Amino acid sequence: MSGRALADTDWHVDRLYGGLVADATTVTANFHRYVIDANRDPTGASLYPGQNTTALVPLTDFDGQALWRKPPNEADIEARCTAWHTPYHAALDAELQRVKAIHGLAILYDCHSIRSRVPFLFEGVLPDFNIGTNHGATCNTLLERTVAEVCSRSKTYSTVVNTRFLGGWTTRHYGRPDSGIHAIQMELAQSTYLTAEVFPFEFDMKKANCLRAHLAKILQALTDVAQKLN
Repeated sequence: MSGRALADTDWHVDRLYGGLVADATTVTANFHRYVIDANRDPTGASLYPGQNTTALVPLTDFDGQALWRKPPNEADIEARCTAWHTPYHAALDAELQRVKAIHGLAILYDCHSIRSRVPFLFEGVLPDFNIGTNHGATCNTLLERTVAEVCSRSKTYSTVVNTRFLGGWTTRHYGRPDSGIHAIQMELAQSTYLTAEVFPFEFDMKKANCLRAHLAKILQALTDVAQKLN
């Protein structure tokens, strides 16, 4: 089955962002989206009605190919939610509340990456920086604008805001600016830091170092703005 290749993985994201901000804390999903997707609504509701997407427990990969000989049933999905999805989000929520209690606000910068060409999901070539705030609903406007401006100043990378990727369930669920929690999803095109977007999905150090310099600017800019908002 196509799922054994694990092609639909946010490859090396922890390595890509590691050490960029000394005081940042992270909550990392240590399970694959084929088990259960931590960035999908636990009710199973689609984040992109009318468009091709994948489910809470995906039945197809990002190329529309079947993942299962025997698809999981409702009991299977509920069990996976209990074992993986719910504990992950409990940890994430606890961390956001901890940071907010200390600083008066918290910013969730939700890190993702995907192949730059996935015809099943979007046409053409994906831009390099894909910023999602659900049309500005999940964070203060200044935060969205700041990230977009930092990205757009780069002559190397292309940037879009709230196009194909509006922010997944994580960004939409936690992003409540009025309550002091702001959320932004960053979906990176993997062509920006992989040697090639095919197996074995190798980390390209030269590409990655160039990208990391820009990611560091983004995260520092968010830190600076957070101090102004607090």
